[in-house]
Amino acid sequence: MLFDEYKYFNYQFPEPQYLGAKYTHLSWISKFIPQNISTAFDAFAGSQSVSFLFKQLGIKTITNDFLNFNNQIGKALIENKSEKLNAEDLDILFQNSPYKKDFTLMEDVFTNVFFEKEESIFIDNFRANISLLSNPYKQALAFSAMNRSLTRKITMGHFGHTQALVYAADPQRIKRNRSLVRPIKELFLEILPKYNNAIFDNGQENKSFNEDIIKLMPKLKGVDLVYFDPPYCNSHADYQGFYHLLETYTEYWKDKEFVNGIKRYEPQRYSGFDKKSEVIASFEKLFELSNEIPYWLISYNNRSYPDIDSFEKIISKYRNVKIEYKTYNNGRGGKGSVAGSKEILFVCTPKTKHIFINT
Repeated sequence: MLFDEYKYFNYQFPEPQYLGAKYTHLSWISKFIPQNISTAFDAFAGSQSVSFLFKQLGIKTITNDFLNFNNQIGKALIENKSEKLNAEDLDILFQNSPYKKDFTLMEDVFTNVFFEKEESIFIDNFRANISLLSNPYKQALAFSAMNRSLTRKITMGHFGHTQALVYAADPQRIKRNRSLVRPIKELFLEILPKYNNAIFDNGQENKSFNEDIIKLMPKLKGVDLVYFDPPYCNSHADYQGFYHLLETYTEYWKDKEFVNGIKRYEPQRYSGFDKKSEVIASFEKLFELSNEIPYWLISYNNRSYPDIDSFEKIISKYRNVKIEYKTYNNGRGGKGSVAGSKEILFVCTPKTKHIFINT
């Protein structure tokens, strides 16, 4: 069929509000995806927008993120083939939960930090009911749409500041962004159809993981292309700091300490890619484990550590490298994507093997 490769592009990815998300770069990234790729792996999936692109292209898609709230998006939109949330599911989610007394974490920790008490009680009750949904894909949809609703509710869309309620009481800010004072339930009901409408079956057995990438890589077989979008070390790499509340809500931590004014959880999950003292060794290990995957695409930023030349030298041990650049015309938040900085894509292909025959 003519243009058969675009038959899934009627399904639209719900626009994320996520620092560093590649949503605005998808058409650019797609230019560098080799033809005839059967299986692609999105190793640091984040918002899942690149995984969604792979799925739209009809490619078997494997996605991973070490933060579970991102993994839930992968289960909802990448692994899920057909399950959607319907009116009966909403009745379950909005009912007075039979487990309500065991779900007070948001009220106890985040009332008067990010939410008024009434809203905290509502999202606790909603969280208690998620497990009552009939299957893990419906549950993942509930997590994904609710977590997106929580970012809509907060100025700047992240939880690395303590001004949420101050901004929500500012008439000028409210005038610019009515979501600051809209009920979370209302935001959820507005957002949910975008998630439901993004669900489709591309004919592949797609899979979402929530694992440490170094531990996951040896388990994967038959991957043709891997996309790496690691935290930009020395840039806006503190995703656990920015999105701690979403991970807390998804995991519903019982064994964490909540610190600083933002009530970030402690200890954080180990990354290996967000500290200068560890990042180069982590990349070396990652690339060694990826050596059986022919094609690599690596997103990066020109303000990250190691610098572009140093990083190219590391990659060049394993692959031929071509560097593509795209300039940010407008800031999208975070030091790494301010106007005038550059998004980098390392396009990596197998090294040519030369065979010499003695005559």
